[in-house]
Amino acid sequence: MTRLNQLLAVEKGTKTRAFSTLTQLNKTVQKPALFQGFAKTYRPKDEDGERFPPEAQRVQTNARDVLDDAARVLTDLFDVTAAKDAANRSAKADLVVDGEVLLKDVPATTLLFLEKQLGDVLTLVKNLPTLDPSDEWGFDDAANLYKSTQIVTGRTKKVQRPIVLYDATTEHPAQTQLVSEDVLIGHWESVKHSAALPPREKQKLEERVTALIAAVKFAREEANQVNAPTQHIGKTLFDHLLGN
Repeated sequence: MTRLNQLLAVEKGTKTRAFSTLTQLNKTVQKPALFQGFAKTYRPKDEDGERFPPEAQRVQTNARDVLDDAARVLTDLFDVTAAKDAANRSAKADLVVDGEVLLKDVPATTLLFLEKQLGDVLTLVKNLPTLDPSDEWGFDDAANLYKSTQIVTGRTKKVQRPIVLYDATTEHPAQTQLVSEDVLIGHWESVKHSAALPPREKQKLEERVTALIAAVKFAREEANQVNAPTQHIGKTLFDHLLGN
């Protein structure tokens, strides 16, 4: 008896062949001339009249052959799909992580869905921001945020003051010039806030999602080991349609 995982392995190829054949058959049936032919001969009115060679056009395609070709490829597709769906009704497995059963008897179709969605969760987790490691952080329960240690920086202001270039003499007054200098006028006391994750916490979360995805894949493979009952719905349907 065929297993479900074996059916899944051939299902894509069966679909591709069926759809390709149907596409070609549809193009064929839209060309009525392929289904038509003729044969004609010329008979002169008088025995000594001009004669012409016979003319003929062969029928290139038979409508019943088209139907038979469609029935052949679709019978394979119908039978594979029916067998897969029948097996999926009983294809189940426990989802086990680190020896603990998280979910019991999960259908294979659900496991396939979870595998895709958890892949999206992993992408989201990998894109989460992390705390800047150049700062020291502590968690503030009241604000539900991380806060850095306080950093004190000086606040300066440019002030102009005169400097004496040349002292005054009896002949000339003193020469001065204004220069700018930075004068400390106060201090900034800065604390950074962040709702990002600590790098180690993000790494652990990635590892847990990755492990869960692996467990889902394992469970799906186990569920797909179920035997798939052979189906012959295609022949029954097309015998009815084509009157065989």
